[in-house]
Amino acid sequence: MTGGSDNTLKIWSFDSASQNYKAETTLTGHQDWVRDVAWSPSILQRSYIASASQDKTVRIWTSDNATSGWTSKAIQFDTVVWRVSWSLSGNVLAVSSGDNKVSLLKENLKGEWEFVKTIDE
Repeated sequence: MTGGSDNTLKIWSFDSASQNYKAETTLTGHQDWVRDVAWSPSILQRSYIASASQDKTVRIWTSDNATSGWTSKAIQFDTVVWRVSWSLSGNVLAVSSGDNKVSLLKENLKGEWEFVKTIDE
């Protein structure tokens, strides 16, 4: 999986016939560079990808493995978002932003992502 200056995320797969990687899925929605991407280590039936962007958003992409389609929810920040990292259990997302803060996000029972804590030390 990659993100870059074309404002997209790409999920790659290895093609054994050509012995090369090919872009399997392209995800669009960011309005500026994608600075970081992270795939959640979730063991649930849903897959999650988080992407951090220069456009001051984090997008959390969700896929039901049965349909393979991806949808995203954007979470707005006050400044550029640099890094995203999932907890080992895959249910908490740490977000590092340009204002030297780290925010922790978690999905609530309604399926909405909410801020759990912000650290600015």
